[in-house]
Amino acid sequence: MQRPELYLGVDPGLQRTGYALVQRSVQGPVLREGGIIRSRSDRSLAERVHEIAAGLREVLQEFRPDAMAIEQVFSLVRNPKSALLMAHARGAILMTAVDLGVPVIHYTPTQVKRVLTGSGRASKEQIQRAIQAELGLDQLPEPHDVADAFAVALCHYYTHALARL
Repeated sequence: MQRPELYLGVDPGLQRTGYALVQRSVQGPVLREGGIIRSRSDRSLAERVHEIAAGLREVLQEFRPDAMAIEQVFSLVRNPKSALLMAHARGAILMTAVDLGVPVIHYTPTQVKRVLTGSGRASKEQIQRAIQAELGLDQLPEPHDVADAFAVALCHYYTHALARL
């Protein structure tokens, strides 16, 4: 018997990368795992990027997701340094997924918000409430890195379900 599809959502960050796994079931999406991959700020940029890649590799090898969903990064005009650092983390994440043969799907922040709430301008709290409802959680998902990763995973869950119809 084939296992139900498993989707990994990733919220990239150089200091903290959130990840979340959602599995398909007849009852709807099921939370499998969520967590944070941390890099140490006292290390060099190269070492920090390596820590993120190594942490993601462990997650990918343990859970073997069918696909990885990640939010597209848009240039942050007000803080280009943050955008550049995020790009380093994102590059490590993409390379690791491709290296292990995991398909990568990109979603814009607006797509994620629209799929989960019906509005591309939803607030963080609206997104968290949608995740809480979809996964039957007792509390709002925390921290934000993990909540954002669940949002991207659920976006792919529902977008992929529609594509299968």
